[in-house]
Amino acid sequence: MLFCSPVRPGSCADITQARELGLVQLLAGGPFMEILADAGYQGMAAQTGGRVVTPPHRKFKKNAPVWYEERHEQQRRAHSSRRIRVEHGIAHLKNWRAPTRHLGRREHMSDIVQAVAGPLSHQQTAALDRGLRV
Repeated sequence: MLFCSPVRPGSCADITQARELGLVQLLAGGPFMEILADAGYQGMAAQTGGRVVTPPHRKFKKNAPVWYEERHEQQRRAHSSRRIRVEHGIAHLKNWRAPTRHLGRREHMSDIVQAVAGPLSHQQTAALDRGLRV
């Protein structure tokens, strides 16, 4: 896990949260790495020099050619299959009891999420390393 944002009250779009926290500038000025993002981050690739990869944008809303539909589906599936580990990590983080059963003060939630995200990220990379050695 590379980044875990602080918890904020209310709802906010993912890309807005990333821009407000300075993640766009951090990615644009840092070393080149490919970040697989979901459709909520559409348009961020242009701001980060291609570091953020999102699913393909659908150009035709209606009456799309058959070849376009097939190619779009192939690209979408390829991106989804590469991003599945990210989705599993997010789901695993949500299943921890500390965040799901939090009854304390909202101000402490950011610390709890970041405390859980660290060991979870280490656990996933350790499991990946073990799988590569076998």
